[in-house]
Amino acid sequence: MIVLEVVFYTFIVIVCIQILFYSFIFSNFSRYRLSRPNSKKISVSVIICAKNEANNLNAFLPSIIAQKYPDFEIVLINDNSNDNTLEVMKSFAEKHPNIKIVDVKPIETFWGNKKYALTLGIKAASNAFLLFTDADCKPVSKNWIYEMSSRFSNEKSIVIGYGAYNKVKGSFLNKLIRYETFLTAIQYLSYAKLGQPYMAVGRNLAYRKELFFKANGFMKHMHIKSGDDDLFINQIANKSNTTICVTKDSFTESIPKQSFKEWSLQKRRHISTAHHYKFQHQFFLGLFYLSQFLFWALAIFLLVFNYEWKIVLGLIILRVVIQFINLHAASKKLNEKDLAFLAPLIEVFLIAFQFFIFIKNMLSKPKYWK
Repeated sequence: MIVLEVVFYTFIVIVCIQILFYSFIFSNFSRYRLSRPNSKKISVSVIICAKNEANNLNAFLPSIIAQKYPDFEIVLINDNSNDNTLEVMKSFAEKHPNIKIVDVKPIETFWGNKKYALTLGIKAASNAFLLFTDADCKPVSKNWIYEMSSRFSNEKSIVIGYGAYNKVKGSFLNKLIRYETFLTAIQYLSYAKLGQPYMAVGRNLAYRKELFFKANGFMKHMHIKSGDDDLFINQIANKSNTTICVTKDSFTESIPKQSFKEWSLQKRRHISTAHHYKFQHQFFLGLFYLSQFLFWALAIFLLVFNYEWKIVLGLIILRVVIQFINLHAASKKLNEKDLAFLAPLIEVFLIAFQFFIFIKNMLSKPKYWK
């Protein structure tokens, strides 16, 4: 049948595209060798924007305060919380003089906009180097500030780190969330190594304060309520000013969502933001996800009709092996060793989930920072 023949040759092209991604693009990170950090210790402002995060601040702020670093301040931004977030911030500030509080009151123009709150916090920061994380994040070591800040140099003004999620034993949802986070990190870290940085996560990101003001802050995308991390990096990052930090002590860990519904809402926000990336970034990200979907769809189709099944099965195995080699190498760097072995299974669920998110976003707009 002509249809099966067309599908077969299309499948071969898709396999080649997937192999190109894993062997030549993502391998830029999987083969990456850690560089020596800059030993010079600079003054750093750690910025945390919190909205109704009283419990998380009590749980995780002590790990920031306990950092082994000689010169840092913590800028806590209370974004119009309606719980006792502000009171918790004040209780910590009374005991630790290096804590500064920015209490943001709502105004009509920027109602519910996290970027407005972050802008006020950045303006209040005393130091030239800014390190960002979230209220529900915990550095995995006491050397987090040192590791991230040591990557700054005269040329490098942006440092992209890795923000992981806590492991929950026996939870498939947790594996799914962590795998999606892991695969996303491989992509943005690989493209950064290629000289095409396109995003970062606000859970673990650093940049110079002057860079923020030279770019006029978030003004180019202030009307988009999400994207204080990825859209800003997509706007200002380039080959010359950006580097990555993936030493084990530089990671942060966050609390993952506890239900598919919560995670679905979170991913809807993230995916909708990606539509505002630069065209070349949208193209390559879209090509990767489309080739992922077509790889499994066409493979299953051909196997069901028993068309050239030996070749199809061989190509599936080839792609899976190349994928595993690169994911396994990356997983050792990012301390996610359990995920590479489950990649084919989780990938199928993730593709179906992303397709669901795509349809949902077409039908209605996702909710943002409240």
